[in-house]
Amino acid sequence: MSLRHPLLPSLRGVLATDAVVGFAIDRCGGGDLNSLRRRQTEKMFSDSVIRFYAAELVLALDYLHSLGIVYRDLKPENVLIQDSGHIMLVDFDLSTRLPTPPPPPEEQDATIADSMPEPPPSSPSPNRAKGKRQPGAASCFPFCSVGATKPAASADSPSPTSTSRTASASSSSSSSTATTASSSTAAGVRSPAKSNSFVGTEDYVAPEIIAGSGHDFSVDWWGLGVVLYEMLYGRTPFRGLNRKETFYRVLSKQPELVGEKTPLRDLIARLLEKDPEKRIGARGIKAHPFFNGVDWDRILRVARPPFIPPPPEDEDEAGEVLDVEKVVNEVFAANDGGAAAGVVEKPSPEAGGTLAVGDGEQRRDPSKEGDFSVFF
Repeated sequence: MSLRHPLLPSLRGVLATDAVVGFAIDRCGGGDLNSLRRRQTEKMFSDSVIRFYAAELVLALDYLHSLGIVYRDLKPENVLIQDSGHIMLVDFDLSTRLPTPPPPPEEQDATIADSMPEPPPSSPSPNRAKGKRQPGAASCFPFCSVGATKPAASADSPSPTSTSRTASASSSSSSSTATTASSSTAAGVRSPAKSNSFVGTEDYVAPEIIAGSGHDFSVDWWGLGVVLYEMLYGRTPFRGLNRKETFYRVLSKQPELVGEKTPLRDLIARLLEKDPEKRIGARGIKAHPFFNGVDWDRILRVARPPFIPPPPEDEDEAGEVLDVEKVVNEVFAANDGGAAAGVVEKPSPEAGGTLAVGDGEQRRDPSKEGDFSVFF
């Protein structure tokens, strides 16, 4: 199968040595979505910036679903920012292909539109990077600079913490058995095939995966809801003190959508519907009032990204020899306290997907940092 989409990686070359194999993709000089969010003053994005990245994520996931592929590991660290400012969805090691692609979901535009107010207009502002506005961008995506932030959550809401969400949970049997369970739902007709694998990243895993009841393409829309929540509030909605508590919250708690009722908060609530049979699907998402004014057929051609990475300072330099093995070893050994390169401590089930260092300090698995610029 060949994946050809501007928001997915394209293989540009392969480099192999006795120790490593490297796959070259397009340079993503903006890092990942999580690092971009954390660079904001209040560690969160405005609604208009969220709208841009959310729309591109919807396009990428919808394309994968049309091929029968469930992504299953949507999180900000897996969303890179290309040099163009558009996203690139990476890291497909937890993805799987179901036997049957999902049928087109039923129309639900009217019920959604009737239940929500029109989104407030937002005025465009200059791009942070140099360059002229592309023609038609305003009619396709009205939004503001990535530097704009939302008001912080209420005082009793937990503050965002520097955590790692890179450890993936998987069943010991690594089963990917598909079961047939055809159903017609409020969010559209679901695929007759489901997977029973226990995979995902704990803060973003869908309740049906935890429950072991079988899952399909709708787990990706749950993941999108968690990502949107994190972009809005600067934290994930169900994080507990350990993995057990996080899973309990995912199964039993409703997300705290602090603030006035807005189209974005309504969309998040519909995405974080615990019953996958009632969860909003691709058609409903695109028709939701939060995306009013978005031209889904043109956004990749005319939409102006809120952030465009600066060009590399050494892009004019030529003839530099790169020791790939050394670079890879340095990436894996970074912040590893002098441990052998490539050896990553396995977190305990109670500790969750983080590695503890000292008094509550947590470090991230450097192999999942999402910064591929070191290879170019």
